[in-house]
Amino acid sequence: MTQHLTTKTISAFIAIVILFFGIIGFWWSFQPNTFDVEARAKQFASDNNHKLVTGYTITNTLVEVVDTMLSKSGGYISNDVTPPGIMMDNIPNWEFGVLQMSRDLADAMRKDFSRSQSQSLENPRLTQATPFLNNDSNRWLLPSAESQYQKAIEELRLYQSELGDVTSTNSQFYARADNLRDWLKQVEKRLGSYSQRLSASVGSDVYNTDLAGDPSATQSTPNQNVTKTQTSWFKLDDNFYEARGASWALLHFLKAVEVDFADVLAKKNASVSLRQIITELEATQSTIFSPLILNGDGFGMVANHSLVMANYISRANAALIELSELLNQG
Repeated sequence: MTQHLTTKTISAFIAIVILFFGIIGFWWSFQPNTFDVEARAKQFASDNNHKLVTGYTITNTLVEVVDTMLSKSGGYISNDVTPPGIMMDNIPNWEFGVLQMSRDLADAMRKDFSRSQSQSLENPRLTQATPFLNNDSNRWLLPSAESQYQKAIEELRLYQSELGDVTSTNSQFYARADNLRDWLKQVEKRLGSYSQRLSASVGSDVYNTDLAGDPSATQSTPNQNVTKTQTSWFKLDDNFYEARGASWALLHFLKAVEVDFADVLAKKNASVSLRQIITELEATQSTIFSPLILNGDGFGMVANHSLVMANYISRANAALIELSELLNQG
């Protein structure tokens, strides 16, 4: 009798623990909402007696995006080694997507936006922030990933403060069409990769076009003319949530570009093109009503969430290419 009660007690305890972790995991699975980048920048400038100069909104948005990733419900989960974080994969992939876009923007700020020409010196704040932000996202040993990302935020805030101080000329941000286009070309590659990975949720034949357009081009090793590509069932939700996180971050960055590059975009008659990209990216953040990422056939009875996401990202990327061409025109 005593043994039976002990077994029941242990079983009940295990059930309660599983339920507890399940509730926490469910709560942690909620993704952050979008925020008003211009309002946040104005508020921070007002609180710190800064002037809203060129580049201030973009810098503030980068900080806010990374900070939101770290301080959202459940905090930063990617490097968790205890339940329920270690059992979750959707939000960690979302976090990685946010990181990818944040790293690209931070690197562009270091290499291009903060420099007047190719021979000019890099900004020391951005030189420090970039490697901090590129720290291994799964590192949990000291220094942990989130502690390094927090250091990146601190360096970016120092850069932002120097931008907002009109008496200081130590830090600059140059809103030029060529700088913006260079960053957008990197974004194009990211979105193109996400689109291909998402589209591969449905198996298809892919023809080799690696050397197309250049009869003298060569490559290290030959590839097959036609290959069959299909994403593993275990990777479907990983790709989906990484693309969703990247789209969430990029959406905010482009809204900040709309503010800081307003004159450049108006001169190139490109404001509408940017607004179209933002509209497509906003669609990627629509509510998911299914508890699972479904993978039906293209014209089947069951939805294919990956193809829907790929459609929005492809449309955004196509508009992004057109925007890059507009910026390249005289």
